[in-house]
Amino acid sequence: MSQYANTQSLLKLAVRRDRIQLSVWLYGTAALAYSAASSVGKTYKDEAARTEAVKLLTDNPALLLTRGAPVGTGEGALAMVQAFTFLCVLAALMSTFAVVRHTRQNEESGRAELVGAAPVGRQAGLAAALVLAVEANIGLFVFLAIVLPLAGLAVGSSLLAAAAVAATGLAFAGVAAVAAQLASTARGANSLAGVAVGAAFLIRGIADAGGEVSSDGTVVESSWLAWLSPIGWAQQSSPFGEDNWWVLVVPLAFFALAAGYALRLSAGRDLGAGVFQDKPGPASAAPGLLGAYGLARRLHRGAIVGWALGMAVLGAVIGGMGKSAGDALKDNADLTETLGRIGGGGGDPVGIFFASMMVMVGAIAAGFVVQALLRLRAEETSGRLESLLATATGRGRWVASHVAVAVAGSLVLLLVAGLAAGLTYGAAVDDIGGGVADLVGAALAQAPAVLVIGGVVVLVFGILPGATSGVAWGALALCLVVGQLGGLLKLPQAVRDISPFSHLPALPAVDAEVLPLAALTAVAAVLLWAGTALFGRRDLAS
Repeated sequence: MSQYANTQSLLKLAVRRDRIQLSVWLYGTAALAYSAASSVGKTYKDEAARTEAVKLLTDNPALLLTRGAPVGTGEGALAMVQAFTFLCVLAALMSTFAVVRHTRQNEESGRAELVGAAPVGRQAGLAAALVLAVEANIGLFVFLAIVLPLAGLAVGSSLLAAAAVAATGLAFAGVAAVAAQLASTARGANSLAGVAVGAAFLIRGIADAGGEVSSDGTVVESSWLAWLSPIGWAQQSSPFGEDNWWVLVVPLAFFALAAGYALRLSAGRDLGAGVFQDKPGPASAAPGLLGAYGLARRLHRGAIVGWALGMAVLGAVIGGMGKSAGDALKDNADLTETLGRIGGGGGDPVGIFFASMMVMVGAIAAGFVVQALLRLRAEETSGRLESLLATATGRGRWVASHVAVAVAGSLVLLLVAGLAAGLTYGAAVDDIGGGVADLVGAALAQAPAVLVIGGVVVLVFGILPGATSGVAWGALALCLVVGQLGGLLKLPQAVRDISPFSHLPALPAVDAEVLPLAALTAVAAVLLWAGTALFGRRDLAS
């Protein structure tokens, strides 16, 4: 029997399982692209306004880090600065989740072993997941190729932008396929792939922030570091600029090589095992591991340390840019207004810059909370939860243990980011005490919104356990789009209010307000309580 026997049947099953999740990803990404493209013409009425906006971007390394390198002053070029890197990240996440879900997650849940009892080839599952990723990204290309011209952008460059986003998704599908072979759990595979996405975004940002600005201040040529990032590859295709179609050969070749390597790794390992094997632990557990909270703390310890290191680096970068960003904003009212729309504040330019950056810090902390709380579902599907609940540990106590560790971990991440930013900014302005106080407070102010995202995860886990992962990440993506980009895209306030981040006071640009922080904390508490209670009333589900 061929190693790929009945791949088509498994592909049909995967499409059936993911028809709703993938539809949400495709329509949501296309909606973001259309909103960004159509908003440019409404916001910048003529060439002079667009030129001024691009020059303001090229003068600020922090914006280049988070947004991307401008390639000109046309409407399409400005639209790409606003949304292109976000589109690439969404394509990457869509692809990684899909591949891991139909490979490592199937093995972890026992579904792959059950399917393997039928006349199915050894490599059919991985092959089907890769073909699914190809089809999903082709669909994304079609959606974007339709909506960008509908928004008034040039057809040829729109096709290149759509192809570059889809090629980025394919590159990360290859990354996820390899991660699924390396890790022994779906959570581990998603973590490896997620780290790769984050690293690609950061490397691309550093390359843009350190790039060379043209003499007229409207084009930034990224440094060589951009070629180390799949997102950088997509940006180097320069849609609405030079239109370098040949660059897309790089991510497509990377996908082919990564897929081939993943298939080779899959052929050489046992079903259910990963290339990275867990080391055997001690014969007896430490006293701190004998309870539900100790076990949860041990399970999340490595993730907290890894995320904290990343937050420390990000905070240091943000703080280091604070003084120069403030100087750049003092004479640039338009750029100050743009950042104010992201952060939700006004007034002091330095405060506005830090407020907009802290929204990004809060979003990253929310990503950690989503990943941590998805461990609830992973423990249930693996069968370990059933054994644990056979002891004296109750359902409510078990959920509470993971929630407590996730909440504590998110506070640690926010504290680390705020402290790192405060120290570097305080050192630059000779006021370490004031810098630390302001930025630690601004970072911790993101906590109520982060907890609301965690409450949504627990609620979905209690009601629709099978949809927990898709809804959790989809909700986070929705909140980021309407919360961070809502002001730029001029979305109705009712839509922007969907995101809990839209209700936070824009510290340190404005004074702290207790009411919105308390209200969001109360909402989070209700969601967490309701999710825990509903989980206590349903059957365990695989």
